[in-house]
Amino acid sequence: MNDQTSLVPCLHCATMNRVPRRRFAEKPVCGRCGKSLFPGQPIALAEADFEPKALRGEVPLLVDFWAPWCGPCLSMTPHFAAAAQALQGRVRLAKVDTEAEPGLGARFAIRSIPTMILFENGKELARQSGSMTTAQILQWTESQKRNA
Repeated sequence: MNDQTSLVPCLHCATMNRVPRRRFAEKPVCGRCGKSLFPGQPIALAEADFEPKALRGEVPLLVDFWAPWCGPCLSMTPHFAAAAQALQGRVRLAKVDTEAEPGLGARFAIRSIPTMILFENGKELARQSGSMTTAQILQWTESQKRNA
């Protein structure tokens, strides 16, 4: 990431926004649609918008690949939402329903769910399968960012 500004794609409209890093904690909004660039909650992504919203920009994105029939996925949902709040301004969180978006599951070779993948600068940084608590998600995410 640039020390002064970072490119942040809007998870709502995919517009690229140049944001001073010191303003990340101030809840910056998209210059086009006016929605939060760091919404503090996971945003659902589809195959059609995954590339422009998830793989561009310089801010890490943690994606939970899940399915609505998966018990461990459902038990992790509130923890993933809490992690989005805790990581707000540092990491954005998104969810991909592998039942509705099988192409994304295949593209990223998702073999078990839930699986989280941490992306940074358009590349996969790390992945973790299995249900986790909020504390475990936070610890795992922070440790992956330090190891990069």
